[in-house]
Amino acid sequence: MRFLKWLYPGMQVKRWLAIAIAGVFFFGIGSALLPVEGGVLLRLFSLITLLSGLLCLVFGVGFMIRSLLEVVTPAPTQGLVDLVFQRRHLQRGPKIVVIGGGTGLSTLLHGLKQYTTNLTAIVTVADDGGSSGRLRQEFDMLPPGDIRNCLVALADTEPLMSELFQYRFAESSALQGHSFGNLFITAMTKITGDFERAVEASSKVLAIRGRVVPSTNTKVRLAAEHDDGSVTLGESNISKALAPIRRIYLEPKTCQPTQSALRALAEANAIVLGPGSLYTSIIPNLLVEKMVDAIVQSKALKIYVCNVMTQSRETAGFSASDHVKVLVRHTNPGIVQVALVNTAPVPPELLERYREEEAFPVAPDIDKIRELGYRVVAENIMNSDNYVRHNPDVVAKLIIQLLVGSRRASPVAGTGLA
Repeated sequence: MRFLKWLYPGMQVKRWLAIAIAGVFFFGIGSALLPVEGGVLLRLFSLITLLSGLLCLVFGVGFMIRSLLEVVTPAPTQGLVDLVFQRRHLQRGPKIVVIGGGTGLSTLLHGLKQYTTNLTAIVTVADDGGSSGRLRQEFDMLPPGDIRNCLVALADTEPLMSELFQYRFAESSALQGHSFGNLFITAMTKITGDFERAVEASSKVLAIRGRVVPSTNTKVRLAAEHDDGSVTLGESNISKALAPIRRIYLEPKTCQPTQSALRALAEANAIVLGPGSLYTSIIPNLLVEKMVDAIVQSKALKIYVCNVMTQSRETAGFSASDHVKVLVRHTNPGIVQVALVNTAPVPPELLERYREEEAFPVAPDIDKIRELGYRVVAENIMNSDNYVRHNPDVVAKLIIQLLVGSRRASPVAGTGLA
């Protein structure tokens, strides 16, 4: 019988099971003797026996569970309460889809994973620069960089494993500039024969909270048409172009979304766009065929997290309403219901550093966004410890509050047009 395997030597279960059984035995004796008429000594003996049995029962069961968790839990350092919280509470959390790429998306995922494991990150695959670009060209595959950052952000494994995936080879060699995570996903792609399956396998290695999926499995190239009529090809070149961008588009234009992405959008309670580079991280996902229709038709609350800083050339001089206008012009007015905008000032010492990069704070012109017909949540959502970034905890909390509020609100208020 398989049950007898629990009695095999080295299982480290028998001793705790024996203590627990002894606890039940003593607890039963104490309970039986407690109502019996007798002297003070008998009552004292009954209470001691009952309490001893209870302690043995709790002690035995507790250490037996701990012994089993050390074997089956991916991270032995994870406490029982944390494990139960994740498996029970977070699994009942809202279904949230986050769309974007770059560091902005991975930053937001750090905050949202504290509220739910029903997370899906839909990530752009238009990157053609750096390590991702080299691997894309050499191995004829989708770029793994933004995918890797999201996997690490959602990781629930040992910190050393996350550091390993982010490790970048600096030595002068053929691997210079590559991160281990990019190489790992590349190898997985060759083994499985499919990029999406490779991402799923990598997700298991990192024991992530949620899912990371590419927006399309097609090898796409991002292109930008400028105000002067010129065209720039390739994501890495678009941010360097001097002329303002009129519109961006994908080649080929007929690329199809992944079924995982469409399924997640259909089931979502909230769809979050950004934060991240407007033209090169967020909008490229929305240019994939059927993606915008899936978002507009979804009953989910649609939130746009506006950038805190402008980007040199790409969004130079943009206010918050300019970001929203460009997003809508490339997609559909129903793509967003609520805009999350930062109102906190950037510290002077950081302003000087970003001024050298020709990046400036995004002006929170809240009234203009409302004139466009959208609801605005204006808060201090900035983290300015060393760099100007979104505060993942604050942004995640606001998203959850908006989601809870939309569920309680009337149908009119729930549209985000109030």
